[in-house]
Amino acid sequence: MKIQSLNPRAMIAHLNLYIGIMFGRAKITREEREMLATAISSVNQCDYCKIHHGEALNHYWKDKARVVGFVNDPEMFELPEKQRKMIDYAIKLTKQPHKVSKEDIETLRKVGFSDDDILLINMIASYFNFVNRIALGLGVEFSEEEVSGYKY
Repeated sequence: MKIQSLNPRAMIAHLNLYIGIMFGRAKITREEREMLATAISSVNQCDYCKIHHGEALNHYWKDKARVVGFVNDPEMFELPEKQRKMIDYAIKLTKQPHKVSKEDIETLRKVGFSDDDILLINMIASYFNFVNRIALGLGVEFSEEEVSGYKY
């Protein structure tokens, strides 16, 4: 957030969006939200976010080797079907947004996601594409201390 301090109004709006999608009430679990954040940041090669949210994901998985495997290849990492479809959709939205179709949305519905869930999945994926581009586009540097200490 320090990088946005030159534009405090945008920084506050950004923080409110982040809190709303990552901590607001929803059927998508906090673990799944961190999976989305980590997967998108990994695909975008945003080291700050993939380390930071990988640490948060490890809070739920409690298995650093598993988190590393997911970070290294979220597209091929073995997951339960519902989570696999969620991650596949988010990665497609990241890599080929112009190819997302009604069939992709229907696939999410078929594995049990509601329209509210699908909107949140889309918003989290879109948010992390946005924030990864801010961090990467402005050359954000970070210390190990800055990516640790995540509040769950």
